[in-house]
Amino acid sequence: MSENKYHILVVDDELSMREFLELMLGREGYQVSSAENGEEAIELIEKNHYDLLLSDIRLGDISGLDVLRAAKRQCPDTVVIMISAFATAETAVEAMNEGAYDYLPKPFDNNELKQTLTKALELKTLEQEKKHLGADLEKNMHFNRIIGNNPKMLHIYEMIRQVAKSKINVLVTGESGTGKELIAQAIHEQSERKNAPFVAVNCGGIPETLMESELFGHKKGAFTGAGADKKGLFEIADKGTLFLDEIGEISIPIQVKMLRAVQEKIVRPVGSNENIAVDIRIISATNKNLEEEVIEGNFREDLFYRLNVVEIKVPPLRERKDDLHAIAQHFLNIYSKETGKEISKISSYAIDLLKKYDFPGNIRELENLIERSVALSNTNIILPDSLALSLHKRKNIRPQNEIMDTDVIAEGISLDDVLADMERRYVQKALEISKGKKQKAARLLGINLRSLRYRLDKLGIEG
Repeated sequence: MSENKYHILVVDDELSMREFLELMLGREGYQVSSAENGEEAIELIEKNHYDLLLSDIRLGDISGLDVLRAAKRQCPDTVVIMISAFATAETAVEAMNEGAYDYLPKPFDNNELKQTLTKALELKTLEQEKKHLGADLEKNMHFNRIIGNNPKMLHIYEMIRQVAKSKINVLVTGESGTGKELIAQAIHEQSERKNAPFVAVNCGGIPETLMESELFGHKKGAFTGAGADKKGLFEIADKGTLFLDEIGEISIPIQVKMLRAVQEKIVRPVGSNENIAVDIRIISATNKNLEEEVIEGNFREDLFYRLNVVEIKVPPLRERKDDLHAIAQHFLNIYSKETGKEISKISSYAIDLLKKYDFPGNIRELENLIERSVALSNTNIILPDSLALSLHKRKNIRPQNEIMDTDVIAEGISLDDVLADMERRYVQKALEISKGKKQKAARLLGINLRSLRYRLDKLGIEG
């Protein structure tokens, strides 16, 4: 019997059918109301909220299709299932096009009807959860790309709005994986340059021998392999924003030439005698302490002050754990969609585990973890064991009192999937301990060898 108090409206002009459906659905735990014609049904729909409408198509002057339209007009989330002994294929298609979830011909199989109702209402719940999660995510999303309402982040958002109004150069600092490029993109998109290019370059990923040519361009024949003129990134970013990631990685000789470009807003391509004027804003990023690099002679002081007119410090993820759930949910939405899986939520216990970890790789590491977890998950919710956490030191087999996640039960799960996943982990662990010896593994699990072989075959485990 269902424990969900879903309210169902049954519409049928046959008294015996109405009474039968009311009795059967009532036994399943649903709250059931009924109407004997379309006019009565529409009156009820306008006064009450129904989770599901189960209506015959033929009702007289006001058809079941009219009732369907009224239900969808009043509450688009209402699930509608049409039934009829006389409907044509065209009528059934029309009902589906009007928003019906399904169509069942009379006489229908009772179990089939129950299963259809269960699936339809599960889908309704899932869609409602997605809308709720989407609304929460929208509240946490800033500049269409940055997630989080941590006070440190709110301060950064205000800085973004302020510096975007000006042309000053900005230095974004923070550990690797904290999302420094997202900050740079937000500044660009909030500025008057938003319709011009945003050009990003990873200074640490370009060999020093090619750096000058990449940044400032070159003329044909300037060096071996220069078969044609090439624009540099400074010129390509003209009227827009040039984002120099890992700025601390460039060599002193390149720093000298970059200083001139930043200071005078001109570049000279390799092999050319002419200067090219550029109108760009420069946003730099680094995970190094550039002030220390200046003191140690690894970075020019004059260039540092040219680039660091305003500094935006991005906090590591461990300092904004209150944003972790929203960020993880964002990645879950992305990767569940990419993989075609209906995974809508991360269990509260799984979130608690994530919050106990410091994430040295920051948001980039969290993204990688969620992507991997979605790939490994066999349920419609991310469980603690789906996290594949090498990041926290917990045993593969937990004590019995730690196995149940009550939050997962409350949200609804596939018990078969959960038990199969648990069985798989125990069998794999037993094989690991026994070094692949099946007889010993079976003994550890308290089963006979034949039973172990059956489980290996069922679970698809090679052993």
